[in-house]
Amino acid sequence: MSVGVSDPVGAVRSTVSTSDLRPQRSSPSVFDDSSVGSKQQVTKRHRKLLLKSSAPAGGEEQQQLRLAKTQESRRHLLNEICDKYQPGITGRPVFRRQVSRVYVEDRSRLLYCEVPKAGCSNWKRVLMVLGGSAASTRHIPHDAAHYANRLRRLESYDRVGIAERLRSYTKVLFVREPFERLVSAFRDKFESPNSYYHPVFGRPIISRYRANATRSALRTGAGVTFREFVQYLLDVRRPVGLDIHWEPVGQLCSPCLLRYSFIGKFERLEEEANMVLRSVGAPGNLTFPGFKDRNPLAERTSSTITQRYFSQLNATERQKAFDFFYMDYLMFDYPKPFKDLH
Repeated sequence: MSVGVSDPVGAVRSTVSTSDLRPQRSSPSVFDDSSVGSKQQVTKRHRKLLLKSSAPAGGEEQQQLRLAKTQESRRHLLNEICDKYQPGITGRPVFRRQVSRVYVEDRSRLLYCEVPKAGCSNWKRVLMVLGGSAASTRHIPHDAAHYANRLRRLESYDRVGIAERLRSYTKVLFVREPFERLVSAFRDKFESPNSYYHPVFGRPIISRYRANATRSALRTGAGVTFREFVQYLLDVRRPVGLDIHWEPVGQLCSPCLLRYSFIGKFERLEEEANMVLRSVGAPGNLTFPGFKDRNPLAERTSSTITQRYFSQLNATERQKAFDFFYMDYLMFDYPKPFKDLH
């Protein structure tokens, strides 16, 4: 893999080869992406690294080993899918736009790719505490976590800094069941008051997909239905571009190119995020927060709620939506959410 730096018109200016670089770790880790695609066993040295920050009881040790094996399995699957659908991608340059969603925490040598609606607000809070700009995740309001976090993105470094961090830092990605993530984004952005998404996305969506729309709806952009939202999503000539809240993870975080060290899932967010924190040497009193401070009275989007929203679509629309997120389903091993999908 090499790191390319693009100028304002997109031409490649220079690259730095990283194919012969190795992570600077004293011993193998469950997060070591050099084992991706291999059948490497969880060795005694793996155990020692996992347990370096504490000496848990036997039950906890078994839990750590189970999580380690889960990570090995997820990386192996991702490697297989990438080799099948994007062969040779690991030898290609990495451009700044491909790491634009990756946040950097230098103290802990941690890279985190932001996937909206998959715990990213609390991950940013954690990175702020790790970096010393906040004392506690509890004291960071939602807007501060997103708009005043003072976190650096990987794209802000020079080409050497990007290459060095990609080769030697723990690279973390958390994903979520794609349909559930989509419904969560829709509920958050279109069912609650929003001074950005309603005018910027709601107005063109209503204008394009709603017959006989009222003047009020066209003026405010409020009241977009889930079916209208999906019509916009699937339209190759959509009236407004994609947003990171519903962009597929395969496009947001370039998992085939970057080969993440740790692939976590929202469905086990706190358990797996805390595993990351312990393994990068985070303070013992820092644990991943479980609170929800945006629309706190609204029920969290669940599989049941997701099924209810998708029942508003016909079979063809559901199939097209599944096709839109097909690679996310494959790469991260989520089952088909409806039996009639193919």
